[in-house]
This record gives sequence, structure tokens and C-alpha cells, in this order.
Amino acid sequence: MATAPAVDDRAKGRIITDAPLSRPVPVALRYDPGYSPATVRFVFPGAVEWSFPRALLETGLRNPTRRGDIGVWPCGRVQTVVEFHTEEGVEVVQFDTAALVRFLRHTYSSGPSDVSGTRTPSARR
Repeated sequence: MATAPAVDDRAKGRIITDAPLSRPVPVALRYDPGYSPATVRFVFPGAVEWSFPRALLETGLRNPTRRGDIGVWPCGRVQTVVEFHTEEGVEVVQFDTAALVRFLRHTYSSGPSDVSGTRTPSARR
């Protein structure tokens, strides 16, 4: 039986801070059904990687949700915010919702859609 292909999409996020201007950041959106069919990964420059349940991302596109160190919520009609908590502080990143929906569609066409998010959110550096 063939293994479903991994998904490796790209998105531009905007890091939101107290400063008057936000700054863009490239983010690799990854999904590997062979490794963990319930988990998506967001990889930032500097090899900062966050893994969390795919279901958390999907729910957060419609309603504010949080699990462990990660929060996701809609921001207006076309933006979604993903908040990452660490011991050093909080990173708030805003994405175009369309990019995240496209990524989720790719993940569901690549892997099983009936897998619940059972992994604990984690950050790997």
C-alpha cells in the first residue's frame, strides 16, 4: 500500500507586536500523514517549529479556540490569528485565512479526515 504524500505549503504571516508596523514572516505549513495524521506543523525561520492538532487549526478558522500553548481565532472576514506561547513570551501571527484553508484542503486530500487531534501541542527548537 502506497504512503500518502506529505504536504509542504508556504504562507506569509505577519508578526503582530506593539510596534506601529507588523513584519512579514515566511512560514512553511507541513503535514505528514505517515508521521502523524492528526498533526500539522508550522515552521518559522530559524528552524522554530510548532506542532499541533489539525482539528485545532480547522476549528480556529471559525471560532476562537485554544489548546495548550496555541490559540487560533478568526480576525475579521479574511484573516486568522495563531498565537504561540513560550516561556519567553507570546508570538502572535496573522495569516490570510485563504492560505490556511488551502493548506487544510491539501492535508485532507493527502491523509485521513476522520482522525481526531490527540497530540499535545508542542514547540521544537
